[in-house]
Amino acid sequence: MTFPDSSVLRDTVTMLLAGGQGERLHPLTLKRSKPSVPFGGKYRIIDFALSNCLNSGLRQIYVLAQYKSDSLNQHIFEAWSIFNPELGEFIYPVPPQRKLNNDWYMGTANAIYQNLNLVSPSKRVKWVLLLSGDHIYKMDYLKMIQYHNDMKADLSISCIDVPRSEAQRFGIVVVDDQYNIKSFVEKPANPPEIPDKPGFSFVNMGVYVFNVGILRDVFEEMETKKIKSHDFGKDVIPYMVSTGRKVIAYKFQDENKKIKPYWKDIGTIDSYYESNMDLISISPEFNLYDANWPLRTFQYQFPPAKTVSHEEERVGRTLNSLICDGCIISGGLVERSLLGPNVKVNSFSYISDSIIMNNCNIARHARIRRAIIDKNVNVPEGYEIGFDLEGDKKKFTVTESGIVVIPKNMVLP
Repeated sequence: MTFPDSSVLRDTVTMLLAGGQGERLHPLTLKRSKPSVPFGGKYRIIDFALSNCLNSGLRQIYVLAQYKSDSLNQHIFEAWSIFNPELGEFIYPVPPQRKLNNDWYMGTANAIYQNLNLVSPSKRVKWVLLLSGDHIYKMDYLKMIQYHNDMKADLSISCIDVPRSEAQRFGIVVVDDQYNIKSFVEKPANPPEIPDKPGFSFVNMGVYVFNVGILRDVFEEMETKKIKSHDFGKDVIPYMVSTGRKVIAYKFQDENKKIKPYWKDIGTIDSYYESNMDLISISPEFNLYDANWPLRTFQYQFPPAKTVSHEEERVGRTLNSLICDGCIISGGLVERSLLGPNVKVNSFSYISDSIIMNNCNIARHARIRRAIIDKNVNVPEGYEIGFDLEGDKKKFTVTESGIVVIPKNMVLP
């Protein structure tokens, strides 16, 4: 690989798709889009892709929103207003404007097609980096863009190795021995293997680098031929492969510095819960504490977290947990849990294996187990969550694995 040219950064625009409804994350997505769901105590899911951009040197970013974007727009303004337009840097939320045929965004590719004016020839953009706003991973995108240029590709797709036994759950990229992409296979019963890595298949991560001119030409061709171009995986990329464009796979290079590459599509409540709980393990799969790859978010101006002990058994304790600023554990016990900013845990209360988000109050003698409690919830004195799942199912969402989910701002009976 050649040494990265600074012009690559100047001539690349990032378009981040952040309009996902996240229906399988309901009720966490009841009032917000999937990318703006809190993760890891104080972050939002979208912060990880945006932090990757920042650490990669990419500072020209459009965030394409659609569903329930108020929370997302507010977060981008509060956490990410760090770019200087005078230096050609920006981050702009782009709502759907029904620019073509009076339609909302009808898929990933259609969202880009409706906003091609943002990368018009007059803007001198050569490459578009296309990302999803709802994945957790660390990646230096500049390495991928440089590889794309070295290979003289029209489109490069970042792919991650997945054991063939697990690959049935994903969209698989079929490649030849030069890593040219031959086709896509969606959730195959018999996943094709990577030619030089038997036992593994290539999963499409949804990270793309396009040559802008080629992308524009492809959309125009498909429009002229009246070929549907709503989705990249189903429509646009197969068309590019069939018409002889050079479409290549890029092997994901993980900046997480772990033995096993980490990339998570947080698609369900159970996977969301498991990914959060992994962060409190002795050696988590995803490292939040890497000073060489900082993760940015909005920092509330709260005082440090503290524990308060009283007489006798009223001892404020936190064990194997992540506790954010502003939290006060006053005579209660918190085990194997994540507490977001400004959570109050009162005397004789007990929290285990749970995710408690911002501004919640856990009253005296309350007991919580294997639960996700969204923001601004007051748990009354003596209240129990997660100990009687049949009773909880009558009032709350309970997953198949027994995770109880309390929506944002809910007033508990």
